[in-house]
Amino acid sequence: MGMGLAKFPFVRTLDGFEFDAQPSLDPRQIRDLAACRWVANGDTLLLLGPPGVGKTHLAVALGREAVRLGHSVLFVPATGLLTTLARAHSEARLEDRLVFYGKPRLLIVDELGYLPFEPDAAHLFFQLVSRRYERGSLLITSNRSVGDWGTVFGDPVVATAILDRLLHHSHVVTIRGDSYRLREKRRSGLIKPTSHEPDPAKQV
Repeated sequence: MGMGLAKFPFVRTLDGFEFDAQPSLDPRQIRDLAACRWVANGDTLLLLGPPGVGKTHLAVALGREAVRLGHSVLFVPATGLLTTLARAHSEARLEDRLVFYGKPRLLIVDELGYLPFEPDAAHLFFQLVSRRYERGSLLITSNRSVGDWGTVFGDPVVATAILDRLLHHSHVVTIRGDSYRLREKRRSGLIKPTSHEPDPAKQV
């Protein structure tokens, strides 16, 4: 599966990531993850943090490194993945879709938790996670901490079962920082900081 089949939404590299802008991140940890030993081992990588802090950039960059090292990779937005699984389930083709999403060595699921799932979707995602458990790697980006996933999935029991598998062999990177997009707007004067909030652009 080459770079074209990975279906990355854009080209991003680790060299292009502004580590200085996200002091909560340890560049050495990210460089270590770029060696993709976790992919070879079938581990899970969770990239957690608020919108706009570079989670998708890192996911694509790490996915490209995995491809470069010979691993098959598929990138899919979480909403598209769940919509596809739900449609396949209704058309009695779920097994085919689970096989498809089970094949890549690394499956990247982007933006899990931005929209709450339908109850059935949680069960479908559980089936996918179970299919890949200890067989292939998952990289998941989410704006929600794992403690909120019960709300995201609409079913705390299923969320616990999903996390039980995801966290068994896992690496969790939490990014705490300001959104790149908001920071750029502040710098350009499009957003004025509130009176009680210091202007990050002036603190650099």
